[in-house]
Amino acid sequence: MKTIPLHDVHVGLGAKMVPFAGFEMPVRYSSDLEEHHTVRNGVGVFDVSHMGEFVVRGPGALDLIQRVSANDATALYDGKVQYSYLPNASGGVVDDLLVYRYDENEYYLVVNASNIEKDWDWIMSHNTQGVEMENISDRLCLLAVQGPKAAATLQKLTTIDLSAMEYYTFTTGVMAGIDDVLISATGYTGSGGFEIYVWAKDAKAMWEAIFEAGAEFDIKPVGLGARDTLRLEKGYCLYGNDIDDTTSPLEAGLGWVTKFSKDFVNSEALKAQKEAGVTQKLVGFELLDRGIPRSHYELCTAEGTKIGGVTSGSQSPTLQRGIGMGYVPNAYAKPGTELYVKVRERLLKAQVVKLPFVK
Repeated sequence: MKTIPLHDVHVGLGAKMVPFAGFEMPVRYSSDLEEHHTVRNGVGVFDVSHMGEFVVRGPGALDLIQRVSANDATALYDGKVQYSYLPNASGGVVDDLLVYRYDENEYYLVVNASNIEKDWDWIMSHNTQGVEMENISDRLCLLAVQGPKAAATLQKLTTIDLSAMEYYTFTTGVMAGIDDVLISATGYTGSGGFEIYVWAKDAKAMWEAIFEAGAEFDIKPVGLGARDTLRLEKGYCLYGNDIDDTTSPLEAGLGWVTKFSKDFVNSEALKAQKEAGVTQKLVGFELLDRGIPRSHYELCTAEGTKIGGVTSGSQSPTLQRGIGMGYVPNAYAKPGTELYVKVRERLLKAQVVKLPFVK
């Protein structure tokens, strides 16, 4: 089991540590509910240093990224971030990722922790032009400072005008007296904020500076438990749950980052699927009966006939009702459609809703 650079800090804070994607990670410090509301209403800090980071550089960097990813990276400019995914050869998804453009010959890929080795091998298998790649995952610490008070917290630590940064842009500079910090206006919570990439040797100093700056806003550390409910309320896909090697990105609603203006891995097959039309879709639903939907629970008709399955589900702390996502046939995908979640042989009534759950 791998550990992240600030492992001892989290243990000292009393975090419950659990195995996740091959790492020992903090799942909660106080309660999932308290930590969730902290991010929605104030500011919280996630240590997500288990994520993977690759540098891709050289004259062929853009061509390689274009070949292995579905989105169009030519739309990027220096300091811009793009959400994309790596399609596989059989119609599924190798991983979803973020693409950062430093300049025309240098890019930075951020991938899911559970897929670091898989993604590296997949991209390298398509690197026929010898583009330089470097895996810097073990050398970085990634702190996600999220919530409506995140900007006010971090602005105390830098002369960079954070309010001028647009969503999905980044810059590098000095923060908390530490050089070479990457500051990204991104996040996985839907509550605004920034993601701070700092070299592992500076991680503890950055952590302490952020918490000192956020003290007036009652800043708190937040674990993976609240991260999951926060992303689910916004309808964000989680790799391994809502998308994986077997799921169609078009059925998963990723058509908006699938650009057929270029050729990429399996693009012809995905284009044909788009033209033919998908037969099922990933939808969001809210429970009308009391209960909590969980991953792998069956989605059924009123008669109990299985029509799909829950991929992600939980009690929404904001809405105070059960919410979830799952794949259903097109006939059941329209908002307002009634369906049922099978929970211990009981059928709980639910309704398909338009994502996100929390606006």
